[in-house]
Amino acid sequence: MVSFLFLQKRKTMRIDIEQPDQEELEEAGVFDWPVQEHDEEKFDWYYEKTEHCYIIEGEANIVSEFDALTVKPGDYLIFPAGLECVWDVQSRIRKHCFSE
Repeated sequence: MVSFLFLQKRKTMRIDIEQPDQEELEEAGVFDWPVQEHDEEKFDWYYEKTEHCYIIEGEANIVSEFDALTVKPGDYLIFPAGLECVWDVQSRIRKHCFSE
């Protein structure tokens, strides 16, 4: 039998992904957030705080215990605090990021 706490953690440790429109992004101030860049590489990452990212350009595969997804321009991601994952950048990534 699977414990309720395990299921709760599994739900909250998922990476949320959306494709908001230009108006929603402007309203949220996303284009004022700092820009981070990563060249083609593979690296482990741990999110100490909840992080919001908007992919400007590039493509990457992100794998965690809970998700495996490919991100591309236009994707808005929310990484929960405490998440460990591996970024495998396929083509240079540029992204706006904000941590809560």
